[in-house]
Amino acid sequence: MSQPPEVPVSPIGPRPHFAKTRHFWFRLSEGRQVDDLWSQFMADARSSYGFYGKDVDWEEINAMPKWRRPFHIARQFFWALLLKLSPVRRVLLFASLVLLVISTPKAHLAENLYFDFNGETAAALILLLLLSLELADRVVMKRDLEIAREIQSWLVPSRPPEVPGADIAFYTRAQNSVAGDYYDAFFPGKKREKLLVVIADVAGKSVPAALLMSTLQASLRTLANDTISLHDLVIGLNTYASAHSLDGRRFTTAMIAEYDIAMRRMTYVNAGHNPPILRRKDGALEKLEVGGLPLGIEPDATYETASIQFEAGDALILYTDGVVEAFNDRGEEFGNNRWLDAIRALPEISAEQTLTSLMRNLDGFVGATRQSDDITCLILRTPANTFAIPINIV
Repeated sequence: MSQPPEVPVSPIGPRPHFAKTRHFWFRLSEGRQVDDLWSQFMADARSSYGFYGKDVDWEEINAMPKWRRPFHIARQFFWALLLKLSPVRRVLLFASLVLLVISTPKAHLAENLYFDFNGETAAALILLLLLSLELADRVVMKRDLEIAREIQSWLVPSRPPEVPGADIAFYTRAQNSVAGDYYDAFFPGKKREKLLVVIADVAGKSVPAALLMSTLQASLRTLANDTISLHDLVIGLNTYASAHSLDGRRFTTAMIAEYDIAMRRMTYVNAGHNPPILRRKDGALEKLEVGGLPLGIEPDATYETASIQFEAGDALILYTDGVVEAFNDRGEEFGNNRWLDAIRALPEISAEQTLTSLMRNLDGFVGATRQSDDITCLILRTPANTFAIPINIV
């Protein structure tokens, strides 16, 4: 636990009131600087504005004269907030607002007889009660989400597998406590001749997406083995996903690849996912786009496979749409062009360093802006000197 800052002692002895004030402020702010607190407030404010703004009829607002817009925007934001509460809490909030409104009237009824209604205290107590109820719900939900996040972390690898002649790194950042992104790299059988590499993104956010992500992981791990072909594996995943996709509304984009260690050849299927980028040693870029529809949209969908040959110094970058759709405080997206420029400019470094470089580039663009989607990236790289090293497959 962080310790509160030392309080300077005056020549005539300590100043207890000043020390208590410093200690109180440290506990209140967790020792953060004012600039950090302001940045966090602005990020929260932008996030809340976007959250409630989705319920505002902007077409109706924009059709009004400018002088009428502020009132109608405020009214629609108020209703958007109010309707997020349960009926009982709406009544509490409404009662507190009524008390605040009627707390100001004063009347002179007769000589030495005045009427002065003061409802501020009652309104403040009701608002405090409402805050405590919402806070209790949030704390319980946060605790449950923390447990869900811990369980979800068991479903993805905590460290990359050791692959002869290849270097792997991955990174994920959930938009909420739990994520709908999935990544994996594992040997599907005992032979350890081929590595299965997967990155996927379930449509939706938070808990529903996380639950579907867990079913995808379970079905993938169940179906994958030494004998099943990549094509049949994807067909099986799509069949299972279609049976649990709510008529295609809960689909999953995925990139599933099989890397032959001895041949240094990768066969892949792109099921509607952002095309991974193969960066050749000379800086040339290739997109891996062959495949078919996202998993879960059409039970009878067909999928094509394609293959690429790795050379010394090549790097494959797999990512989810949260990377290219990341935005800064001005609402500008990072975009495909910036992402491709960052990949093209990569030097000859390890997979972990490659990942660090790409994420630093992304973070430098978005700053402290809270994102609306999960961000996941996986790197598979064949270092330039690996082809002079004999490979022994365990």
